[in-house]
Amino acid sequence: MKTTAAVAAVSAFSIGGRANAQSADMTIGYIPDFPNASVLAIAEDQKLWEAEGVTPSIKVFTNGPIQIQAMGAGSLNFGTIGPGALWLPASGKAKVLGVNDIGFSDRVIAQANIASIQDLKGKKVGVPQGTSGDMILRMALTKAGMTIGDIQVVPMDPSTVVAAFTSKQIDGAGIWYPLIDTIKPRVPEMKELASNQDFYPQTSFINTFVARNEIVEQNPDLVKKFLRVMKKAMDYRAANLDRSIEITTAFINAPAETTEKVARSRKILTSKELDDFTEDGTVNKWLLDFNKMFAEFGTVKDPLPPEQFFTSDLFVKA
Repeated sequence: MKTTAAVAAVSAFSIGGRANAQSADMTIGYIPDFPNASVLAIAEDQKLWEAEGVTPSIKVFTNGPIQIQAMGAGSLNFGTIGPGALWLPASGKAKVLGVNDIGFSDRVIAQANIASIQDLKGKKVGVPQGTSGDMILRMALTKAGMTIGDIQVVPMDPSTVVAAFTSKQIDGAGIWYPLIDTIKPRVPEMKELASNQDFYPQTSFINTFVARNEIVEQNPDLVKKFLRVMKKAMDYRAANLDRSIEITTAFINAPAETTEKVARSRKILTSKELDDFTEDGTVNKWLLDFNKMFAEFGTVKDPLPPEQFFTSDLFVKA
């Protein structure tokens, strides 16, 4: 539903003044990939917004931090972000509304002559700093009894990691699929030394729904409407993955093969599973794990406890 705010407001006007106000506030950002776009594609396809009496204004963003920057400017109320941007809610810049899904696409990869994480000691390892690739690398080092100081970290953006690894300028990398699909044909002998699945479910690389602080404080009913739609979309996605891939591919105008690979690398959860994980404290633990990592990275000196930025009650009650 790629409408502008103006079109959204005009569309909603016909269903009454109250709905019009709600629609004007239902501004949503998303990253154009399967985990973040699929729920919005499904909501449009299944007409889930109509049931709540709102017409959203939806905008594409390249990453999570830019969405939260837009929230700070007051131009966006809701968004979908990956784990690398969770330091912003942990800094008080936004609220986490709930978990969307869990990713298993991150890897520590290495050249053929390196057989283990321990073999990376003293080696050059490329990583996009502050990303999930950085996280998986640090976690793998810790599990192996090492620290980031035991390797030669080479900060670089994701596309540069691909180029540097394929030309053997670096010995290893913290990176993710589908970028690894670009590397494999060029370096078929590459090794995968660590994966998200090595740490699940104790630590999970979660995508989350987020909201502007003020909208949570001033309009919790609208937040519940957003969450009800997202939870229905998640349940549809879990029950109809093939159709969800098809819908999302059209929604983001992406290659079907790429969308399918990303979709099938995810842990797709139902709203009931997430309600349970929320109520038993599992989600809080995941967020606390990220807080510890962000503090270790130096990204956030004193991250807020999850209870202060995760609206668990709103999620369960929606």
